[in-house]
Amino acid sequence: MAVAPRVKPQDLFTPDEWTRIAARSSWRGIAMVAHAWAVILLAGALFVVFPNPLTYVLAVMLIGARQLGLAILMHEAAHGALHPNLKVNDWLGEWLGAAPTGASLASYRPYHLTHHKFAQQAEDPDLILSAPFPTTRASLRRKIVRDLTGQTFFKQRFGPLLGNLRASPSPKGAIFAGEVARQKPFLLWNLVILLVLSAFGLWWAWLALWIVPMATWFPLVTRLRNIAEHALVAKDEPDPFRHARTTQANWLERALIAPYHVNFHAEHHMFMHTPCWNLPMAHRLLEKKGLTSGMLTAPGYLTVLKAASSKPVAA
Repeated sequence: MAVAPRVKPQDLFTPDEWTRIAARSSWRGIAMVAHAWAVILLAGALFVVFPNPLTYVLAVMLIGARQLGLAILMHEAAHGALHPNLKVNDWLGEWLGAAPTGASLASYRPYHLTHHKFAQQAEDPDLILSAPFPTTRASLRRKIVRDLTGQTFFKQRFGPLLGNLRASPSPKGAIFAGEVARQKPFLLWNLVILLVLSAFGLWWAWLALWIVPMATWFPLVTRLRNIAEHALVAKDEPDPFRHARTTQANWLERALIAPYHVNFHAEHHMFMHTPCWNLPMAHRLLEKKGLTSGMLTAPGYLTVLKAASSKPVAA
């Protein structure tokens, strides 16, 4: 099996530089988790206080982006980078990052570390995400429509269950009970959210301001993130500077598409246990040393999407 080539940080940075880049923090990860939930609450409150179509669309986009932010912070925990205490790291990642979005840190960690081990090699389990690109503009539009209309959400949430119900000879009740058990943390979180909102007379906000963003904007920005990170990246790439793409993100893109420095993905693959808040510093130091010219980069998400949808329509 072909392990992806690695870069040695000591070949790129001085000991002092690498110490600063690799440093963990006992408060930064907690602050980011708190920030994600604060944005979700404030965006929801914006619509509750000023209910109109504009504030609703804005709330859905902000909340969906921070639901992605929770998944990103779970991803940090998978690398042990969210907190220096592994028990605190895993609790934050599992219960405040993964569970609310229907994920599982315990399941995600081995899968994701395999992706890093074999990045862009044949054994990379995420290779399927970048394989369809480039595609046509029409194909990309169809994907975006499926995301924004909840079709992707339904397929991901209920597709495996429906498939098992059709294919398995086991009693249907047992299959359903097994799926409920697997989703127990996610269901518990949703029950708590529904009960808290109902206590304030806002039961409808669970659907309108939690499930709708999760079913629409969250799948879309997750797709955009995946495209930006690995679409059009060469398979079996031998250069560790080009296993993933770093995309420059302006303030609007950081608010609605790429929270918590997730756009620095090339640096993340080179230094995968580096906390996300130190990735911009790693980028600046690489740029100062003249090393970013060899990296795979893009000036913005629109540029990546144009390239990823540049396949000509068949005659």
